[in-house]
Amino acid sequence: MYKIEEGTHGFTLTFGGTVYSGELKRWLAESERALARRKSGFWVIVDMRELLPLGPEAREIILRGQRLFGNAGLVRSAVILQSSAIAAQFRQLAKDSLVYKNERYIDASKDADCVKHALDWVKSEIEPDLVQA
Repeated sequence: MYKIEEGTHGFTLTFGGTVYSGELKRWLAESERALARRKSGFWVIVDMRELLPLGPEAREIILRGQRLFGNAGLVRSAVILQSSAIAAQFRQLAKDSLVYKNERYIDASKDADCVKHALDWVKSEIEPDLVQA
């Protein structure tokens, strides 16, 4: 399952359960359309609290998506997750797509205000690690 929402900060991307390559290809096409309407200088919050680990083909499509957002003007991103396996996967993907330096990871199991801290990072560059409980 995936969802793309546009807001004042830019985009909120939600991924949950098992996502297969066909669904991720639809996400990539929908992302391209959404980014075509957006001017540069936007932020992204990615909610992966319910996502299960990705297979190799799915990882490749996510990597293409991260590059797409990065090339379209991504300023900062925050990833909300609850799984150390997912965190490791997405840190590596972010490094490969060159969005890592401006991306922060927030462990929802340790941060009851994870959405607020994600917004604080993308909008105001307030480091989530400094405010997490």
